[in-house]
Amino acid sequence: MINTDKALEFYNNGKYNEAIDEFSKVLETCPESAELYNNIALCYANLGDYDKAEELYLKAQALDPKMVQVYINLSDIYYRRKEMGKGIELVSRGAGEVPDNLVLRHYLARFYMEDARLDLAIDELEYILEKQPDNYDVYYDLARVHFELGNYDCAIENFENVLEYKSENPWIYYYLGEAYEANNEVDKALSNFLKAIARNENFAPAYKKAAILFLARGDYEDAIEYFEDYLELDIAKEESANIKNLIERIKKKNNG
Repeated sequence: MINTDKALEFYNNGKYNEAIDEFSKVLETCPESAELYNNIALCYANLGDYDKAEELYLKAQALDPKMVQVYINLSDIYYRRKEMGKGIELVSRGAGEVPDNLVLRHYLARFYMEDARLDLAIDELEYILEKQPDNYDVYYDLARVHFELGNYDCAIENFENVLEYKSENPWIYYYLGEAYEANNEVDKALSNFLKAIARNENFAPAYKKAAILFLARGDYEDAIEYFEDYLELDIAKEESANIKNLIERIKKKNNG
């Protein structure tokens, strides 16, 4: 039995060089252990030595092609380095080795999203939902893909599905508001921006969006109120100056 307690203790305490030394000692007696190569690679990744980590992850993969965690860990390096082609190749290989693993399919979908292969991302995400109809992370990604494609009805439907599981998340209301706004459903968009604010009173982007929609509807007092609330939050000085000028113009127009 492999005893890596000391190495793991070093790792958990952030002492990655010491952990590498201990894992390497164990590796001398267990040279065919994919798990050890994976653990040493994790240490190098945490030290920022991604090239060495990649080399060791690939050794682990060669020893155990069905070890899912290796694909996930190495794909994280490719994602950080924006090497989407490598990531897609890697995770596709993993999905081929472990076809029932939906986590790998989700990673593949996200690589497709980053690489602007949105139709392929949709295929993967819909496949996962067939197996896991309660996976709200997948609904979220599917909503974002459809939004990017301009399929706003589909985006709205999927964001609504997310809210069944994340009803207190202001960002979901915000994104749903954006989808309704893009779909020219202003009242529903405004409603969701206000719901985002209700769940986080310091959620600056929603104040600005709400103010803009009130302004578009000609509700000048409400627009001014929300712009002024927006000014009370943590926004850039240049943005603050622009909003103050906009408020003055609205007041002049409203009083004129």
